[in-house]
Amino acid sequence: MPAALRKYREEELKVLRGDGTGELKTGDRIYDYALYNDLGDPDNGADLARPVLGGSAQYPYPRRGRTGRPPSKTDPNTESRVFLPEVLNIYVPRDEQFGHLKLSDFIAFNLKGLVNQIIPLLEAYVNLTPNEFDSFKDVDNLYFNGIPLPTDLINQIASNIPLEMMQEFFRSDGQQLLKYPVPQVIQDRSNPIAWRTDEEFGREMIAGLNPLLIQLLKEFPPVSDLDPEVYVNQNSSITKQDIEYNLDGLTVEEALTSKRLFILDHHDTLMPYLKTINEYTEAKTYASRTILFLRGDNTLKPVAIELSLPKMEGDKIGCVSEVYTPAEHGVEGWIWQLAKAFVNVNDSGHHQLVSHWLNTHAVLEPFVIATNRQLSVVHPVYKLLHPHFRDTMTINALARELLINANGIIEKTFCPGKYSLEMSSVIYKSWNFIDQALPNNLKKRGIADGDINSLDDLDRLLIKDYPYAVDGLKIWFAIEKWVRDYCSFYYKTDEMVQRDPEIQAWWKELREVGHGDKKNDPWWPKMQNLEDLIQSCTIIIWIASALHAAVNYGQYAYGGYFPNRPTLSRRFMPEKGTPEYAELEKNPEKVFFRTMSSQLQSLTVITVLETLSNHASDEVYLGQRTPNWTTDAIPLAASDAFNKRLAEIEGEILKMNTDKTLKNRVGTVNVPYNLLYPTGDVGISGKGIPNSISI
Repeated sequence: MPAALRKYREEELKVLRGDGTGELKTGDRIYDYALYNDLGDPDNGADLARPVLGGSAQYPYPRRGRTGRPPSKTDPNTESRVFLPEVLNIYVPRDEQFGHLKLSDFIAFNLKGLVNQIIPLLEAYVNLTPNEFDSFKDVDNLYFNGIPLPTDLINQIASNIPLEMMQEFFRSDGQQLLKYPVPQVIQDRSNPIAWRTDEEFGREMIAGLNPLLIQLLKEFPPVSDLDPEVYVNQNSSITKQDIEYNLDGLTVEEALTSKRLFILDHHDTLMPYLKTINEYTEAKTYASRTILFLRGDNTLKPVAIELSLPKMEGDKIGCVSEVYTPAEHGVEGWIWQLAKAFVNVNDSGHHQLVSHWLNTHAVLEPFVIATNRQLSVVHPVYKLLHPHFRDTMTINALARELLINANGIIEKTFCPGKYSLEMSSVIYKSWNFIDQALPNNLKKRGIADGDINSLDDLDRLLIKDYPYAVDGLKIWFAIEKWVRDYCSFYYKTDEMVQRDPEIQAWWKELREVGHGDKKNDPWWPKMQNLEDLIQSCTIIIWIASALHAAVNYGQYAYGGYFPNRPTLSRRFMPEKGTPEYAELEKNPEKVFFRTMSSQLQSLTVITVLETLSNHASDEVYLGQRTPNWTTDAIPLAASDAFNKRLAEIEGEILKMNTDKTLKNRVGTVNVPYNLLYPTGDVGISGKGIPNSISI
């Protein structure tokens, strides 16, 4: 930059940083940090108080954007809240606010309307028709036929809901029906119960909406890593006899040696909170472990599910566990279906709170703030990263007000309840920026047998037909090459990185402030060479684009049919000799729906998931940039090459989805894996990687 312009650059950055004081107002451009002290609402009751997340060893957390609102009257450490209808006025820097099209097309109608109008409508409907779902046919009517709404209810709400919202929500031709789009997981009516199969249960762990938790099982039976000073007897009770008959002729030792046993393990995450959740929330749930066997055709077969409850053993916390194994018919078949549903309750909570909220939305916000505070708009790294931050601060601010707040939608409808965000803070303790790189993540989970340094190493995947991993690695290495080509043009030597004051200030602030609770962790890149810069920018872009797309845009496809992905369980597993077990023998579907989410909770969840799964009409997809973003020829050529590679990946994905030997690409439900297909369509298209976390 010419010396004459440096003064103006520094003055601009000073304005963007602010002075750290006062309440920020609409129109301000200030980017600053704050703790998550705005989730609770103690002024409206002690039961709505929530711990401050961030700034302590007990509850570490990434920082959010500061608003400067005054403290609550009851607790000086808690920031006062903004309530409807003023929620759209919550402060975010002016340059981060939604554009006019998105504001009118999406938020003003959908998210605000959902909380302010649609959910009260659902509550009124449930109050007037206080029946639970009794069968899968009842649920299917929501999508295929619609449920007639009482005239009294229509008259009651007609004056409160805008006409366009009525038309969208009811989707009727005159008759007022409560009706939702058909989720992809049940669209194929040639096999309407395909979602219930063990094959689909296993497939969704590698091609569903949370495909990044399954791990290689390295020790049998599975062991716990919980603190032995506090916990005792937490290792798994699953025995060889429970699973060996289901290993296609192998012994457990042979299956372990050949790396064909995998685990979905929610035990250690939930056990510390389980007693509190079961006593002080509506939920009645377990900590689960699921063991799966990799078959010769690369599909995953669940062979055992362990459901555990805490049990005091002296002054330590032990557990009592029950092991369930596959069954297809009679009451045992329904017990097995319930066991899988309890696993999905665990997985749904972890997905929404950790895989989705924490590991994409929350961890990225400090990068948005630091980039705007420390990198001038003419800096090449600012130009590289800026498209990947579009709308993120606004959507996070709205989430804090409407979704993850005390007694908000997430707390009301997902298993951890009021402890949801607190649990995500505990999990953040083990968050590692470097492990967010997909090759590192796959290796850490044991899914990759060695380093994956290029697409030539795809054969190191233990699960060859792993749609998220295969497609994700194609996208990952495309992003990495683009970032390498771009950064190498501006930084010819490592010394240039070291001597760039903006880069050094940016990275220092990210570590020490934005993710300040983890500033002393040894894994942070030192930002002393070009490789550090390339690696860090690649991870940032990956989180903002492909990782978020993989865990967000399939939510309605799989979770929109809530029996497939229940988010809460209200009763424990029926036990032999109890009235509940006798009821299960007589009317198993009714027991299923009495055990899982209530009607109101289910309707609320699918309404929210429909909103979150939508691609906006102004969506900007990976690789797309505004005209004239740079005049440098080599970066422009690198951008063109990146887009060309993304187009090639689209063709490769389409080809794989038609390959009958790749059974996990579409599964028994006939849903192609398109979540990492780079471009998408408006609405619930189930494909497309936006540049940024924009919903």
